[in-house]
Amino acid sequence: MPNMNQPLTYFSWLRTLPAATQRNVLSGTSLAPRRASRPVAASRRLALSCTANKVNKVVLAYSGGLDTSIILKWLKEVYDCEVVTFTADLGQGEELEPARRKAEAAGVKEIYIDDLREEFVRDYVFPMFRANSTYEGVYLLGTSIARPLIAKRQIEIAKEVGADAVSHGATGKGNDQVRFELGYYALKPDIKVIAPWREWDLNSRTKLISYAETHGLEVPEGKRGEPPFSMDANLLHISYEGNALEDPWAEPSESMFTRSVSPEQAPDTPTYVEIEFEKGDPVAIDGVAMTPATLLAKLNQLGGDNGIGRADIVESRFVGMKSRGVYETPGGTVLMAAHRAIESICLDRSEMHLKDDIMPKYSELVYNGFWFSPERVALQALVDKTQEYCTGTVRMKLYKGNVIIVGRKAPTSLYDSKISSFEDDGGAYDQKDAAGFIKLQALRLRTLARNRNY
Repeated sequence: MPNMNQPLTYFSWLRTLPAATQRNVLSGTSLAPRRASRPVAASRRLALSCTANKVNKVVLAYSGGLDTSIILKWLKEVYDCEVVTFTADLGQGEELEPARRKAEAAGVKEIYIDDLREEFVRDYVFPMFRANSTYEGVYLLGTSIARPLIAKRQIEIAKEVGADAVSHGATGKGNDQVRFELGYYALKPDIKVIAPWREWDLNSRTKLISYAETHGLEVPEGKRGEPPFSMDANLLHISYEGNALEDPWAEPSESMFTRSVSPEQAPDTPTYVEIEFEKGDPVAIDGVAMTPATLLAKLNQLGGDNGIGRADIVESRFVGMKSRGVYETPGGTVLMAAHRAIESICLDRSEMHLKDDIMPKYSELVYNGFWFSPERVALQALVDKTQEYCTGTVRMKLYKGNVIIVGRKAPTSLYDSKISSFEDDGGAYDQKDAAGFIKLQALRLRTLARNRNY
């Protein structure tokens, strides 16, 4: 009999029965005497439940690694459905053809491997950086901002191939499950979502490897011992979690880092770089125009060579727990400093302060997975309006982990040296006017002092 706790395996069991028995079970009739009707009725209810939850085709976010290879096999075994794999190239720096070969070896007929690097930087990273987004003051949201694009493309593929479900490999403890699924539901409200980590009992590395070996899946030697750092990479960053990092007092090993030298080992001479902006987005480095993805890759190289962009954070996950993560975001760290610098001469004081007020909310929405929410879209419209005059050039010095702004210029700069100069300004600013301004600003403070006996 089928495992009643896993109703979707029922169809596999049902097909082992003779055709006549299958028809009788599904119809609720029986060739057996009347006294057998209650078990048959229970079987019918189970079958009807299975029919309601039946999945025909699922689009899996697939990396080709051990976990998603196991998920691919598990989906076929448990849901008895066709699996379409989707692998996104977001600039993670890995060869993606092995994912295609593994999917083909697993019998997958429809395989999608999409280069999304330009779309990722242009339509997700740059809009987020216009808002100067950082979560809890430090995290530049490298993982968070990648999930909406993956979810969007999965839903697009599901529509193209007629899939009725999507699946991901995020665990039931993390934020990514939320980010993926909020994206799915925002774009296709009735889509079925399969999250294996919330369904199966493969809750340890040993069980995963045992399942893989039992089902003839290749297990790389590095996966057999102590689990490695959990890593997530794209053009914006690379993150490390787990293993020794679960002790928040333990310093990360230098050998862990892949995108930056340590500040101590960085060159003893600074690197100067100029970034040109148009309406808040970077468009050129040192006078050379570049596409969004190419520009960010160049900043990664410049920042990484100078020991820039490392962050060690204990962050507050949306699901309620604290988590320690270590990040390398060399290009993003350089870009954030440059963008703040161009805003400093192009934006009015109240514009800047309003942006600073809404930035934590915007960042929280991105972190929690609400990229497609109406409130994020509304905030984006406000942010983008402020960027209309953010066109100019920022000059920086990169030195041993530091980004030092040494110059900025813009055709619409609000900085006027004639007004701010310590020298004679020719009457542009009458210092005597400041007395009345100060008196008016002090009125409420003087009133408080008189009435409260300060």
